Amino acid sequence: MSKDYPEDYDEKTSLAGQRSLALSNKLSGVLSGSYADTEIRDALRLLDLKNIQNTPDSRRSIRSDLQKDVIECNSSIVQKFGQVAEVDAARQENAPILDELSPLLKDKEDLEKKKQLLLAFNKRFVLPEEDLTVLTSTSEALNAEFFAVLDRTKQIHADCQVLLGSENQRLGLELMEQSSRQLNNGYQKLHRWIQKEFKALDLENPQINAFIRRSLRTLAERPALFENCLDSFSEARKHVLTDGFYNALTGSSANGDPTLKPIEFHAHDALRYTGDILAWAHSATVSERESLESLFISEGDEIAKGIRAGRQSEPWSALDGESFDGRKALYSLVNRNMTGVARALRQRIEQAVQGQDDPLTIYKIANLISFYRVTLTTLLDPDSFVVEALSSLEHVALRHFAALQSDQTATIQAELTHAPPELSVPDALEETLTQVKALMKSYESSLVPVESREDTFKPILSQTLTPVLESCDRLAKDLEAPAADIFLLNCYNPARSALQSFDFTQWLIDRIDQVVASSTTNLIDYQQAFFLHVSGLHPLLTALTPLTLSDDQNLLQVAHLAPFQPAALLEASQTLDDFLPSALIDALENLKQLNNTRLAGDVTSEAAGRFCTDFEFVETKLAAVDDSLAARGEFGESGTDDADHVNQKDRGCQDRVNDQQGDKIGWVPLRSYYPRTSGEIRVLLS
Repeated sequence: MSKDYPEDYDEKTSLAGQRSLALSNKLSGVLSGSYADTEIRDALRLLDLKNIQNTPDSRRSIRSDLQKDVIECNSSIVQKFGQVAEVDAARQENAPILDELSPLLKDKEDLEKKKQLLLAFNKRFVLPEEDLTVLTSTSEALNAEFFAVLDRTKQIHADCQVLLGSENQRLGLELMEQSSRQLNNGYQKLHRWIQKEFKALDLENPQINAFIRRSLRTLAERPALFENCLDSFSEARKHVLTDGFYNALTGSSANGDPTLKPIEFHAHDALRYTGDILAWAHSATVSERESLESLFISEGDEIAKGIRAGRQSEPWSALDGESFDGRKALYSLVNRNMTGVARALRQRIEQAVQGQDDPLTIYKIANLISFYRVTLTTLLDPDSFVVEALSSLEHVALRHFAALQSDQTATIQAELTHAPPELSVPDALEETLTQVKALMKSYESSLVPVESREDTFKPILSQTLTPVLESCDRLAKDLEAPAADIFLLNCYNPARSALQSFDFTQWLIDRIDQVVASSTTNLIDYQQAFFLHVSGLHPLLTALTPLTLSDDQNLLQVAHLAPFQPAALLEASQTLDDFLPSALIDALENLKQLNNTRLAGDVTSEAAGRFCTDFEFVETKLAAVDDSLAARGEFGESGTDDADHVNQKDRGCQDRVNDQQGDKIGWVPLRSYYPRTSGEIRVLLS
């Protein structure tokens, strides 16, 4: 049974089959394709670059879009080929004209190169007109731009050295001459500006214009101009400082400060007047040095470097041939600035010194001047005007002191005609010691080196104390013992006490010690002699001293001596007994005028010790005589003519003793008449 189909069934079936076949072929083509193929990778990369999204719309339009892009690309290529064809046609048409313009274009290119070269050359070796105006015109202010132009000009001048090495040296010489002229004009402008600024420069202002410092360091490259500028500056500062000194003297000031007291207000007090003047000068010197140091040296060796560079450009410079020392130059500048002050200071202080007649005040002024001289030597050169002025003033003061002291010493020596009755210290010596103490205290505060302090002060003592002590020596020669030595000790001991506190008087202390030691020895000898004579020991000691008591014969001679006869010995013993109770008191009475009671006691004790030694000597010899006679059996024998006995004429110290059996002659020991022992004497005199 047949089935009925629509009329277009076959046609639709045929289309469906075709579509299915086409899809199958595409799938087969896609699946059979290799992803390693370069074309497929490029196609996929292109799709990535176009950023095509995987959407139904994009899948439907991708083919048309790609074809559109291909058509547009081909159209663009065709257009460009058309332009190329037009250009080729135009070139062929204009070829004759281009051939004619080619040399002109080359000439233009050469001109452009020369223009660029000229611009570069001018930029390197020629200053613009506006820079030249800044460098040389006095109407243009000095600022940072000036130093920049000056540095560039110096660089141009240095670069001209290169041109001198070329074949054509004329250009290099002309440019070097031009740059040298411009540099000189620039330095002249800088020199005039610095001189103008120096006239109104306030060194007391801590904020000194920075351009002045930089200008000085730059101007140092021209030593002649720099020295000329310093001379002008020094002259201006000299007037400023001199005016300041006179203002300080009179109390006037620029700002009219009513609290400022004039230095001359104390002109009646020479020491304070001199001290105020020297203090002002020291303060001004310190301020001047510190200000100039910050102005010239605070930034290292820039000025020295500039001067060294300037010497190369100015071989005729005055500074050539010697190395530049910044510190030395600073000292020299301060020295020149203080010249006027030094002259005025010297005149004022010299007047103050000459108007004084007190040696002590003059010496204090001399020490004050010496103190400031040593202090300023550390700030200035030792040969500076201020230091030399102070050295001269110090010599003037010392000469005036020597003259006044000589007159005063002569007056004192004329007054010392005799020693005081009580042998006390003369008033003239006491006054001299008071003055010498003040002089030594003043000198002690000076800055004289330790190793030369004694030698420096020696003339002062020689002019003051030594002549008075010599006068005391002369007075002592007119006195008898012990008054002479007591008077010398009363004079020299206070002098030694006054000197011993100072380490620069040792030479005179040594001389005084010699006199004191000699006088002390003389007093000890005197006291010893007093003990010997008053005690009655002197005749015994005198008789025994010359004998050599080393054998019996010499011992037997003692018995024949008058001092050792019984009556004499008894009298000597009684004298000794009377002397001992008040011996020390009587001896000290001899030294009652000696001001140093301790010394009097020491002298008496030493003399007493020597006396005990002398007594012990006599005691020992008497005991030896007695022992010798006892050994010969002379004691207690009868007076017969036995040959064994010593003849009575040869016997000494005999006594007749009567007893109940009759008259007998016997020898009595010497010690029985003189029984005191050295031990007893030492106890009584201790």
